[in-house]
Amino acid sequence: MATMTISLPDPMKEWIEAQIKQGDYASTSDYVRDLVRRDRERRVQPELTIEDLRRIVDESRASGASHRKVPDIVARARTHAQSDQPLDE
Repeated sequence: MATMTISLPDPMKEWIEAQIKQGDYASTSDYVRDLVRRDRERRVQPELTIEDLRRIVDESRASGASHRKVPDIVARARTHAQSDQPLDE
């Protein structure tokens, strides 16, 4: 494993130390590794913006009421969540 030295302002260092003290992380290295993993995930699959969410809500409202029952929608969502396939009508 490689070693990297970084400099942080005191408030950031104190924040990391507080997270470790709370038991959220085992060490500073653990905290930084978690940040890098989260950043990599975010960059591969970026989060939706507020504009994306507004567009989705507008499109949903414009499409009208669904003819499907709630249990069917939930089952379909669960199936979709476990696959890599896009959710199409």
